Amino acid sequence: MTDETHQPEHAETTAVTAGRSYPGRSLAPPLFAASTYEMESLDAARKAAHTPRVDAFYGRYGNPTVTAFEEAVAALEGAEAAQAFASGMGAVSSVVLALCSAGDHIVAQRQLYSHSAILFQAVCPRFGIEVTLVDATDPEAMAAAVQPGRTRLVFVETPANPLFQLADLEVVGGIVGPFTVCDSTFAGPLVQRPHEHGIDIVLHSATKGLSGHNDATLGVITGERDLIEAVWGYHTVHGAVASPFDALNGLRGIRTLGVRVAHAAATAQRVAEMLADHPAVAAVHYPGHESHPQFDLAKRQMAHGGTMLSFDLAGGIEAGRRFVDACALARLATSVGGPETLIVHPATTTAAALPPEEREAQGIGDGLIRISVGLEHPDDVLADLQHAVTVAGS
Repeated sequence: MTDETHQPEHAETTAVTAGRSYPGRSLAPPLFAASTYEMESLDAARKAAHTPRVDAFYGRYGNPTVTAFEEAVAALEGAEAAQAFASGMGAVSSVVLALCSAGDHIVAQRQLYSHSAILFQAVCPRFGIEVTLVDATDPEAMAAAVQPGRTRLVFVETPANPLFQLADLEVVGGIVGPFTVCDSTFAGPLVQRPHEHGIDIVLHSATKGLSGHNDATLGVITGERDLIEAVWGYHTVHGAVASPFDALNGLRGIRTLGVRVAHAAATAQRVAEMLADHPAVAAVHYPGHESHPQFDLAKRQMAHGGTMLSFDLAGGIEAGRRFVDACALARLATSVGGPETLIVHPATTTAAALPPEEREAQGIGDGLIRISVGLEHPDDVLADLQHAVTVAGS
């Protein structure tokens, strides 16, 4: 029996033990596929309709399998509560539209996942929400851009996709007034814990490293219970509801998060060191490598460099094409965090929706390659990537 008074000291243990409030002794979480539940009486129905995040009423309000997934993520982030969504962008959109209204102001970093950038630059203005974009690598830029009494939200993504720039979480968490949000997808709770730096809401595309097997589409946020319930209220209107099937797979992925992250991060460190010494590579972007311009910040707020990195090929798009064609083990795919090593050419895929001038402003060049390091043997990954880089530079 688990001693409920003894809390795990390490996140790797929490990943295995958390999210088990479901009834019974099954070690695997049960799947509650129901969208609708029979009510015992009118009084019970009225109570359920007015209970935030009730999970035995109607599927859009909550689900026991989804609740188990949420509890596990909240425990990993050291938060009171979590709310799951149908995707990472469902989480981003729901947070923004739940907390902001016409006339409000948002401060967001310029270095963002492309669809988050589209939300802030194209969608928010349609609703009368003004957005100021700033350089996240300037520690004081976020605070300086805040308009007291008007700024409702400060949004950062760290490490940022796809160049792995960092926002100083201590500085952002110390901003007084607006809600602070950190998209921590590219790090995860075993690499950094933004709540410990004062961040109000931590956000993940749980499709990626948390689920970890390329078989779930999920988003999730964590924070204080009252704040999460406020977002939940809008979430029932927005409708980006997490599927219990995906939540089941997400919870299964969390159970092995510790060993997956440790293995992939160790390989990523070796890949970064190899690439940094290769003559065909113009620059490596990995927080765990000493060439990263924010290496000291990474050491302060991250346990290690993480499982992903990117690099610039000196030969531009043609070199990128040769690299992709030469990879035999690494697979060309747009997601990250799965068991397979994945590569992507951001300028033609993940950042293709951005105008060329915006890609240039963000430093996304035609020779940029992003790598999500998988669970293969490190020597095999290194051999494959080193061969492909050599071919790219020929």
